Amino acid sequence: MAQSSLRRRRRAAATQEILDAAEHHISEHGPAALSLRAVARGLGMTVQALYHYFPNRDALVTALVTKAYDDLADAVQAAVDTAADDSALPRLVVAAEGYRRWAIAHPERFQLLYGTPLRDYAAPAEGPTTQATRRMSSIFERELFDGFTAEQLAAADTPVFSSPLRAHLEQLPHYGLGYLPPPATALLMSAWGHLHGLVVLEVFGHTSFLGDRQAEIFRMAMRNLLEDIHRRIPVHLSPPHAADQTEPPRTAAPEPRPRTGP
Repeated sequence: MAQSSLRRRRRAAATQEILDAAEHHISEHGPAALSLRAVARGLGMTVQALYHYFPNRDALVTALVTKAYDDLADAVQAAVDTAADDSALPRLVVAAEGYRRWAIAHPERFQLLYGTPLRDYAAPAEGPTTQATRRMSSIFERELFDGFTAEQLAAADTPVFSSPLRAHLEQLPHYGLGYLPPPATALLMSAWGHLHGLVVLEVFGHTSFLGDRQAEIFRMAMRNLLEDIHRRIPVHLSPPHAADQTEPPRTAAPEPRPRTGP
């Protein structure tokens, strides 16, 4: 038993060393240059020895993507957890700024997650990368909609959806507050696109003309985004008319459709 435990600890230590070396290689050369041979060379070991820990490049990439998502989610959650209770800054804005800071501090790893997809790589369906993205999604979903009821979210002011779009939104999985009505899902995706788009522009150098005012612009944009979304969600709901009660209320969420990539 002791010998088996020792082997597991040694394997875990070696695996972590390989991941650290791979992250260093990505930081130096970018995600596209990642290969088992390059990582093995950096560690002074043979590719054959590396195969004992990662049987192929995809396995190594999956581990790196999962770790990057987890580290990013840790940074976002830590930002929320350490925010002062009496802070006037909304928790969604705090979470967004934690996301931005990590991306700026780790541009190559951020590019591994959200840059040009690596050639011939596909994340395993319902694998560890999917679980990691669900964790990230749950944080922003919670901070955006916490305190609102399902009825309020269903009554959010959004454009009328086509039947196919509404059906598709009904099937999308959610991981923070559970089932979200289609209007809330649409608002969440819009918020995510705005937040993430601004971070991508900055990380890839497209907003450098703003100089050291980029953080201020980002905070203003996140405040405006949050205020706009919350204005669309009614605080008080009007009693339903008799004509609106022909369809029974939803009592269960539909079965989510699995994701197939990071």
